[in-house]
Amino acid sequence: MPKHQAQSVTESATEDDRWRAVQQRDRAADGLFLYAVRTTGVYCRPSCGARLPRRANVTFHASCSEAEAAGFRPCKRCRPNEPSAATRRNAAVVRACRLIEQSEATPSLGTLAAATGLSRFYFQRLFKEITGVTPRAYAAAQRGNRVRAELRRGGPVTAAIYAAGFGSSGRFYAEARKELGMVPAAFRAGGRDTTIRFAVGECSLGSILVAASARGVCAILLGDAPEALVRDLHDRFPQAELQAGGADFDLWVAKVVGFVDAPRIGLDLPLDIRGTAFQRRVWQALQTVPTGTTIGYAELAAKIGAPSAARAVASACAANALAVAIPCHRVVRADGNLSGYRWGIERKRALLERERG
Repeated sequence: MPKHQAQSVTESATEDDRWRAVQQRDRAADGLFLYAVRTTGVYCRPSCGARLPRRANVTFHASCSEAEAAGFRPCKRCRPNEPSAATRRNAAVVRACRLIEQSEATPSLGTLAAATGLSRFYFQRLFKEITGVTPRAYAAAQRGNRVRAELRRGGPVTAAIYAAGFGSSGRFYAEARKELGMVPAAFRAGGRDTTIRFAVGECSLGSILVAASARGVCAILLGDAPEALVRDLHDRFPQAELQAGGADFDLWVAKVVGFVDAPRIGLDLPLDIRGTAFQRRVWQALQTVPTGTTIGYAELAAKIGAPSAARAVASACAANALAVAIPCHRVVRADGNLSGYRWGIERKRALLERERG
């Protein structure tokens, strides 16, 4: 049953709507009502896979207590008086996430699976389906978050490494630039001893700021006021040495401005992409969406192998600091309409029109 039909069950609450949901075993209707069968004496969820009863033998109830008060007992197949299968699956993944977050060392896959009562294979598949990343990648992201927090406190780098759960300093340093975007001492100091060149100019969409570290372009910001863009950059790197770009950097800015006006020419510049493991997966997938086309949040979630993570995908799009280079403007609502865009809906519409032109 399509989602809009499930919604009509909620709004109209007619028995015909409910019966259609039962006929189609609509999971979206679970939790909205229950149906009971006089000939069997049981009550079920709308999505129950049991053989469909005759319509004349069916009654509808708002809750388990109401159905039981009418003399019906819960179905042993769909267990309507217990949390739904989806709720149980989500709860299992949440338990695993909490265990990862609270453990000093990363729990093994076997430990996590045992804690949720699932097999290793099914647990790993379920975890990735719901969170969008593997348990190992989630643990790595948590370690990255912890080491960021420890470094911001200003303590010794070595202490921060071990407090965050890294087994050795060598392993951490091997991953530090990817996770932090700079060496840990510089991150701890808010970018101190890190040089970021930037320039602010005007383009056809308003003010634009382009910034780059030694690794590549780390920010492309759009807005109405140049001062606000500079403040945004400073907030990202409060202790970094921000320098005005020289003549060579002006060429980079010119390429970005030209790309804004004519997206089909492409942007041949190195990028310094910083984010969590999940965000990077979303952004990488976005870069494969062809120019002039769009993709829905749910479709993008499915593209990265996380079909139930549409909201997390939307959050990753909102966190993107590389306008146009990572084309989050190509993500639209399921009905094709434009949704929120960090740099404004009108800019999003203009970019899409240029790509299609």
